[in-house]
Amino acid sequence: MSQSPRRALIVIDVQNEYVTGNLLIEYPPVSESLANIGRAIDAANAAGIPVVVVQNDSPVGASLFAIGSPGWELHTVVSSRPYDHLIHKALPSAFVGTDLAQWLEARRIDTLSVVGYMTHNCDASTIFEATHRGLAVEFLSDATGSLPYANEAGQASAEEIHRVFSVVFHTRFAAVVSTARWQSAVEEGVALSRSSIPASNQQAVQRP
Repeated sequence: MSQSPRRALIVIDVQNEYVTGNLLIEYPPVSESLANIGRAIDAANAAGIPVVVVQNDSPVGASLFAIGSPGWELHTVVSSRPYDHLIHKALPSAFVGTDLAQWLEARRIDTLSVVGYMTHNCDASTIFEATHRGLAVEFLSDATGSLPYANEAGQASAEEIHRVFSVVFHTRFAAVVSTARWQSAVEEGVALSRSSIPASNQQAVQRP
């Protein structure tokens, strides 16, 4: 019988900047992702899964996430709930310049469940690094989110960015599931599986 995953829920940058500030999450709708983040934290606390909260810091006076500013503060969906560890970071990956790797190793965590913002930036950086460090990863796609971009390279809607990153994650880096599916897996004590690059490619090329 396979051993149940030793999960930690990592709540990445759920700060007011993304809700009422200068970087508004568009897809999935932020009200929906915030509600699911709250559900995931509640489920983790009920199941004894440690919750790690990550807060992005920028210098005082910066245009985004300036320490002490309203946009820098954790959203109440996170600050009103219990959590086990708080990490402050200055770069996208929650592993860089923090004690996250050591904290997880000390608790023999083998599976990192990711919620928060943004899908394509801090979530992606953390997911990629977690995979490289040998951790299994789960991405709760309705408890995360993106915003649109346009620059010299082109443009993409928030939905496109979130959808494409989710597909890429599921091929190699993370099991991409809904919050409800994750809660069921937690209750059942089972691991969640992802696809693979060959399988995902074959499924795509064989589509009519």
